[in-house]
Amino acid sequence: MRRSLVLVLVLLTTLLGAPAANAAPGSTISYKSISGVGGTTLKAFVVEPTGIGDGPFPLLVMPSSWAVPNIEYVGAAAKLAKESGYVVVSYTSRGFWDSGGEIDIAGPDTVGDVSKVIDWAIANAKADGTKVGVAGISYGAGQSLLAAANDKRIKAAAALSTWTDLARSLYPNNTVNKQAVEVLLAAGHATGRPGPVLDEAEDAYRDGRFWEVVPISAGRSAASKIDQINANGTAVLLGNAWNDGIFAPGQIADFYGKLTGPKRLMLSPGDHATAELFGAAGLPNEIWESVGRWFDRYVKGSANGVDAEQPVQLKPNNGGTWKKFGAWPAGNADTMQLDGKKIYAGWNTVADSGTILLSGALQGFLNIPTGVSLPFVDRNLAGVWSGPQYWSGATLAGTPKLRLQVTPSAETTTLFAYLYEVGPLGLGSLITHKPIKVTGAGRTQTLDVELEPTVWNVGAGDRLALVIDTVDPRYVTESTRGSSVTFGPSSLTVPKA
Repeated sequence: MRRSLVLVLVLLTTLLGAPAANAAPGSTISYKSISGVGGTTLKAFVVEPTGIGDGPFPLLVMPSSWAVPNIEYVGAAAKLAKESGYVVVSYTSRGFWDSGGEIDIAGPDTVGDVSKVIDWAIANAKADGTKVGVAGISYGAGQSLLAAANDKRIKAAAALSTWTDLARSLYPNNTVNKQAVEVLLAAGHATGRPGPVLDEAEDAYRDGRFWEVVPISAGRSAASKIDQINANGTAVLLGNAWNDGIFAPGQIADFYGKLTGPKRLMLSPGDHATAELFGAAGLPNEIWESVGRWFDRYVKGSANGVDAEQPVQLKPNNGGTWKKFGAWPAGNADTMQLDGKKIYAGWNTVADSGTILLSGALQGFLNIPTGVSLPFVDRNLAGVWSGPQYWSGATLAGTPKLRLQVTPSAETTTLFAYLYEVGPLGLGSLITHKPIKVTGAGRTQTLDVELEPTVWNVGAGDRLALVIDTVDPRYVTESTRGSSVTFGPSSLTVPKA
């Protein structure tokens, strides 16, 4: 591993070049060992600007994603150093690859490492301790938000493909996101050293006791630290994908609404980390371009007009230009009335939410949605409701809300609600979905459920359709095969731009 990192360093040094005296603005890169919390060694690429004086320079700290080494942000770091004069430290999170320690799932030591890296950069890399920003993707993004709550020196944060509520992300409506958990566990074992917290969480998951993992969420979720972030006045940019299969966008939108300082929300097509992936490598990318401008304004203090722009920027999931709002959209809405039906539980149908990382990437890069043929959905196993046609088309924007009257025959049943755009031949494109856990055999209850938010352009002549079944391969289902679910009069409210 050490030999490969040396080769990477040589390659990067060759590409970037060694600075000459009085050279034009550029950057240098070095590979460093930084002492984290408890003396744990963190391996880091340190990118420093050249040709613009002796500093001190504004500082950006970037913790790596789950299972990804420190080279993750080096391309973006070199660009930020050369074009904007930042010192950037891209380091491997503790417990992974060649950094020391154990994986603690963004616990106190991992979050404290961010502050230790800031200390090191001020002392050793000509960094300005009064101009500090943090950024990351996925695991690095969650750390960035948590660090912003703990360290007042952090003026701005950019969190991409992040979580703000860990339990809500991996356990939505008390339903385990099985594919996400399996991917995270496999990657953690392959590239890192799980600590006791992760080992205990995995044991609980394997034993069907995932609810025991929930108490660790609060301390590892920025949603529980919103007051500290607001008190610090941190400028927060959030960027996620509509189809993020690990950290779905609803929790991000809610968190954004509670921020009181400078803030920006960017949601765009794709799956986990796909929208900003190429930007981290230094390639042209509209998300990272916004990140750079965000830091220029709130770390460097440049008057670049970012604060005068509309803060909520949403790109339709099925194609189109960015739509910009002053606040989370909550305008006009259409309500679809849902009549009563009875279905049998425990069998899958052709309706499902797709495969994490793959389905969302196909939507984001190629505009290929997760599809369904509505005529082939078994009406004995799923409730199917169709709305009126949108003869002139429509744009959905916001959070669809389902008010569902339901009576299960089993003590526990898992429902999966899917909202589709359906064309004249009955072929549907998945717009959004949500799992719903129902308990209480024989008890009629009314549930208010928010599907994941969306911006989606409905084609002229198409209609919306809602499908609810009881099995989805993405999730752990608790439906009992052969039991029944009876739906009473219900409704679906869909917001429009």
